[in-house]
Amino acid sequence: MADWITAVRIPLAAVFVLAPEWRLAALVAAGASDVLDGIVARRIGASRVGAFLDPVADKLFAVAAFGVVAMSGRLAWYEIVAVLARDIAAVVAFIVTAVHHHTRAISARAGGKVVTALQMATLLAFQLNSAALKPLAWITGAVAIGAVWDYYRVDRSTGRLHR
Repeated sequence: MADWITAVRIPLAAVFVLAPEWRLAALVAAGASDVLDGIVARRIGASRVGAFLDPVADKLFAVAAFGVVAMSGRLAWYEIVAVLARDIAAVVAFIVTAVHHHTRAISARAGGKVVTALQMATLLAFQLNSAALKPLAWITGAVAIGAVWDYYRVDRSTGRLHR
C-alpha cells in the first residue's frame, strides 16, 4: 500500500511541470503522499521496492518542481542548488557507492525531514508568489547543507557518529 502512495508522486512531478493551474494541488498531494507513505510503511512494514522508490519519487518531484522555479527566474541558480544540496549529495553518494559496489540504505534523519518540509514550504511560497520565497530558499539551503554534514558524520555500517 505504501508503495502505491509513493508512486503517486511520480505523475505529480509531471503535473507540476506541465499544468500550472494544478501546481498547488500537485504540491499538496505530493507533500501529503510523502507523509502518508511513511506512516503506512511504519505500520504495515516497508518493502524493498518502497525503500528504493520513495527517495526516487522525492528527488524526481523536487527536481521537476525546482526546475519550474529555476525557469521562472525567481531564484538564482545557486539558490536552487543550495535548496537541493541534500538531494544532490544523496544522488552523488549513491552513484559513488554503486560504482564501488558498496550501496547501503541510508536511514532518514531529522535534518533530512526538516529539509523536505522546508523544500515544500519554499515551493508553496513560489506558488503563492510570496515575498518569503528567497528567505525560505536561503533557510532551506542552510539546513540542507547542515543535513549533508549530518549524513556524512554518521557511519552507515554502525550508525554511530564520526567525531
